[in-house]
Order: sequence, then C-alpha cells, then structure tokens
Amino acid sequence: MADAARFVAWFDDPAVHRFLARRKLNIKEEKEWIRSLPKKKNEVHFAIDTREKIHIGSVGLHINRQDNFAVFGIMIGDKRCWSMGYGTEAMKLIVDYGFRRLKLHRIELEVYDYNIRGIKLYRRLGFKVEGEKRERVLWKGKYYNVLQMGVLRREWLRHLK
Repeated sequence: MADAARFVAWFDDPAVHRFLARRKLNIKEEKEWIRSLPKKKNEVHFAIDTREKIHIGSVGLHINRQDNFAVFGIMIGDKRCWSMGYGTEAMKLIVDYGFRRLKLHRIELEVYDYNIRGIKLYRRLGFKVEGEKRERVLWKGKYYNVLQMGVLRREWLRHLK
C-alpha cells in the first residue's frame, strides 16, 4: 500500500503513461488492485527497486496455465531511472523466472511502435515480432500500431548461452 500514491503519480504523467495501456489511475483503484493481488493465482507482480531500495517501477506476468504462456508487462515509472539498465535487468529476471521456475512455453507482449527503446530491448533479449495491430492506439490525436512480440522457452535458453 505504501507504493499506491507513487503509482498514481506515475500513471498521471504523460511521459510515462504514453507507453502504457492504462493512462489514468486514482488512489482508490490502485489500492483495490493492490488488495486483490493475493487472490490472483494467474498473475505474478514484482516491484523494481534500485540497490538503494528506491522503488522505481514494477514488472509482471499474466499467466495462461491452460496454454502455458504468459503476457509480460513492465513499467519504469521513475523517469530519472530510464535508460540506466533497470528495465533490462528486471526483464531478464522475470522472463527467466517464467521459463525456469514457472516452466512456461512462451512469453509474449505488446508494444506501441513509437516505443523505440522498448522494442530494441525486447529484440536484444530474443523477442521476435509476430504481428502488428494497425492503428490500434490513439496518442495525442494520432493513431499508432501495436507490435505483438514473443519468445519461446527454447529460444530464451539458447539466447542466454
């Protein structure tokens, strides 16, 4: 609960939420979501903290157990920590967790085509573009495409070598 106000501030910042599916959040909604986490058996969420124990974002997997895959999500809400490697490290850890610990077959994500930093990171970590939703997201009066990307366990394990 101590992080709720911080999340609301991040979601209220256009520089941050332009990369997110959800763009507005109030404190009541955030606290309800936090309270619901223990009941969500098909989701795992982790805070992203610096070595100095400063909370800067979150990362998670929404798991589909029937088909043995997960949808990945990440947010570095503290803009002072962008392009410092925190997203790369957090992503490596949770994708590895998904494949090694949860024994998932694939992990997928969606990314807006204007999120160049994110796309470069995902490709560097072995994710491949699998599709594109044309003009799917509206940002400041203009439509943008959404890329669908994914990586299979065998590709991830090979990529780590």
